[in-house]
Amino acid sequence: MRVLQINSVCGIGSTGRIATDMDKVLKSLGHESYIAYGRDKPLHCENTIKIGTKLDNYVHLAKTRIFDQHGFGSKLSTLKFIKKVKQLNPDIIHLHNLHGYYLNIEILFRFLKEFHKTIIWTLHDCWTFTGHCASFDYLQCDKWKTGCNKCPQKTEYPSSLLIDQSESNFHKKKEIFTGVKNLIIVTPSEWLKQKVKQSFLCEYPVIVINNGIDLDTFQPQKNAFREKFDLCNKFIILGVANVWGMKKGYQYFIDLSARLQPNEVIVMVGLTKKQIRNLPHNIIGIEKTNNVKELAEIYTASDVFINPTLEDNFPTTNLESLACGTPVITFNTGGSVESIDTSSGIVVEKGNIDLLTAAIKKIKNYSSIHCLNRSKRYDKEKKYKEYLETYRNLLEISR
Repeated sequence: MRVLQINSVCGIGSTGRIATDMDKVLKSLGHESYIAYGRDKPLHCENTIKIGTKLDNYVHLAKTRIFDQHGFGSKLSTLKFIKKVKQLNPDIIHLHNLHGYYLNIEILFRFLKEFHKTIIWTLHDCWTFTGHCASFDYLQCDKWKTGCNKCPQKTEYPSSLLIDQSESNFHKKKEIFTGVKNLIIVTPSEWLKQKVKQSFLCEYPVIVINNGIDLDTFQPQKNAFREKFDLCNKFIILGVANVWGMKKGYQYFIDLSARLQPNEVIVMVGLTKKQIRNLPHNIIGIEKTNNVKELAEIYTASDVFINPTLEDNFPTTNLESLACGTPVITFNTGGSVESIDTSSGIVVEKGNIDLLTAAIKKIKNYSSIHCLNRSKRYDKEKKYKEYLETYRNLLEISR
């Protein structure tokens, strides 16, 4: 079979790595695989198709910032891309993130409705069925269920600094994204699946295929992390994020530091230099690392991983921690709770610092064996096989 994936990036970021991992699996089984992308340089894939130019990205960005018309720029680039898709003539088109300043969704979906190919669309966030934002859980906004307007997150990604077009965008997306034959939606979490079923995308079948991780990389690692930071007799509480802000629960670690016992310490990975300079004495700050082996060593050395996220779909940090044998404590946020069970972690009421503190004491009795066993269900090879099986089933139905 010939598969074309479309994503904003290729080989970088979580969605870009999912696309290239899928590409690798397809090629290893003798299938043809291509990735179309819109931004940055492609990594870990030979058969790539660039959509648009850097200049086009900037123009689309300007249209978003001024007119709140994200997804409605890049007209010429999208038309040129469609010509390439026709020439390629894939059996399956696998959509990922269509937002990211590189595609015109109106032109693309007009073509997809006429092309009559099998389409899989993996939603990595909620942008598809809102009038503006990529996630609404933090503000508990329900406007997306009936019709967005006066968006409270207008300046959040994809940020508009002037005009609010959320009402118009919502109705345009509803018209554009509905009515596609042979389309199935995949979500990484049951939480996002339920949101999709409450949205205007409810006409489509939705299945859950969790994100996976590389268990050859994320596994218990021998390391000298404790010796390096003089933590040999400390109980290490770990937090990891690409960007630390309010939505990721930064303030909860600051509040938690005031409640720690003398033998307890917090380690936060992914902080900026400025954030590190302002930390309390019992929080060790580490900048973002792209070295996955180093990250696995930190997970292994820690006693508990805390994810006080206030807005999330299906965070892979939970999976990485489990795979290194470290139990997880998370707020009951989005799909974050779905990766753990009662033997591998604890779910705490969102924002409750008292229950978070109590959970840390309780988790000291948890076994790493249960965490390792739980992580096996998120082996990325198993997850890509689920995608392959979905591909085959859909092709059989369409014949």
